[in-house]
Amino acid sequence: MRLSLAAASLVVIAACSQSEPSSEPALETSGSTMSDSQVPESAASEIERPTTWQELLGREREEANARIAYGPGEHQYGELWLPEGEGPFALVIMVHGGCWRAEIPGTILQDQLNADLRRRGIAVWNITYPRVGHETGGYPGTFQSVAAAVDHVRVLAGEHRLDLTRTAIVGHSAGGHLAAWAASRGQLGHGQIAGLNGEAFVPGALITLAGINDLEHYSAEGPGRCGEPDIVNALIGAESRSADPYGDTSPARLLPFGVEQVIISGDVDPIVPAAFGVAYAERAQAAGDTVTEITVPNSGHFELIDPTAPAWDVIVTELDRVLE
Repeated sequence: MRLSLAAASLVVIAACSQSEPSSEPALETSGSTMSDSQVPESAASEIERPTTWQELLGREREEANARIAYGPGEHQYGELWLPEGEGPFALVIMVHGGCWRAEIPGTILQDQLNADLRRRGIAVWNITYPRVGHETGGYPGTFQSVAAAVDHVRVLAGEHRLDLTRTAIVGHSAGGHLAAWAASRGQLGHGQIAGLNGEAFVPGALITLAGINDLEHYSAEGPGRCGEPDIVNALIGAESRSADPYGDTSPARLLPFGVEQVIISGDVDPIVPAAFGVAYAERAQAAGDTVTEITVPNSGHFELIDPTAPAWDVIVTELDRVLE
């Protein structure tokens, strides 16, 4: 069992707590205006106690089967979760969130989901990557690392009985952005940021959980809970690039990318409000991609990575469908 993180780590991530007050501008949703950090009273009454970072990180966790490097860097590794049995196993490529920030925990955030999927007979490649604040984090290092991690599944498949014809990439919050970017990077050709030495591995489907799939929209109108717009600017190298910094970093700019997409949001998420998921899904569908948009009722930001929450049943149903 993994032990819970030290209390000091919880102080670091308090800035992303969904119960934290905010004075940020309001976001237009369905013709009405609501502060992104507020939970409507009617919905709040139905959520007795929203899932928090502290609760998720304080639970006992199972261990992955192996920690495997996909590159030479300190933060270039993934954790492989393998079900019992002979396989071959369907595969989820899992991308953690954390506002792209080095000081926030990484792969550990997804451990509850990974253990549940392993029990269901699904293998998980739970990747991490250098983030803003790490030596090679930001542009282009974060993107190059995610590309390398995704392409590494070809190596893993032969050694660990993985069925690469049944794959999905799943990301939460900032990890939703990177998962969507990884699914879309074939649009970039063989440029530096795509990290392509050969053909990019394209997963069969993309599922984002409170994903920040349109960087430009979130940077301009987000509630400020991840530190946007500054953190987005740092991630994409906005101040050091002459070219449009969103052109090769924001999935919304790379549409259509020909991968089935499932965009899932919580209806009372104060960090990535559901309006962002709805707007991105409409844009992706208009561009020609196959898109399912789901706003889960009575769910905030962290319910989407809590396998004990009702939202997880919705997510697993979609995952089972796209992995068929």
